[in-house]
Amino acid sequence: MSGHSKWHNIAAKKGKTDAARGKIFTKLGRELLIAVKEGGADPASNSKLRDVIAKCKANNMPNDNIERSIKRAAGEGSNAHYEDVVYEGYGPNGAQIIVEATTDNRNRTAGDIRHIFDKFGGNLGATGSVSWSFDKKGVIVIEKASTKLSEDDVMMEAIELGADNFESEDEFYEITTSPDDFSKVREGLEAKGLEFVEAEVKMVPQNYVSLDADAAKKMRLIIDNLEDNDDVSEVWHNWDEEGEE
Repeated sequence: MSGHSKWHNIAAKKGKTDAARGKIFTKLGRELLIAVKEGGADPASNSKLRDVIAKCKANNMPNDNIERSIKRAAGEGSNAHYEDVVYEGYGPNGAQIIVEATTDNRNRTAGDIRHIFDKFGGNLGATGSVSWSFDKKGVIVIEKASTKLSEDDVMMEAIELGADNFESEDEFYEITTSPDDFSKVREGLEAKGLEFVEAEVKMVPQNYVSLDADAAKKMRLIIDNLEDNDDVSEVWHNWDEEGEE
């Protein structure tokens, strides 16, 4: 669920271990909770909830789990108050990192995030110190083998729905949109029977950086430990993992 270089983590994402999937499902459950609390439990009238459901499906979360999480969020049994928080910082050699978290305790989460940065040679920055060099975009990734539509058909559907860009590489199509148009494009493609490997609004770096072997090892430790934290929902960065020096 992290901001790796363009095609690097897509195939790996499909083969997550049961333990990793369980952790991802827990984090997605929190995103569903926040979406329901903000806009209600009916996806028809809650666009944020529709987007989170699409993200759940792209991560192979079973429909039963999704429905259970929504019902739990809508019920009186869910008293926890979660909120979204964002942290910005630097890894080795100035590599830039954005951390999105969902927490019921800001102080605990901030302390945990700072400790991870400090332990592995990074440092936490001020709000805005990193995000200026990232663009917020809707990203939809489709596995070519999952659809009978031709490349031209998928491209035309995406462009007509309002997508900003369409790319075809290896086994996947990648469609990018503005954040405002993401829901419309995603729902239009879904209505055509297309299934997604990824479907979410992401922080996309304007430029990628390469790291030598030692710096890359430290960067990987920062990312892995951040992603392993229960409060962290997403980690975006500008390290080109395939361009290691």
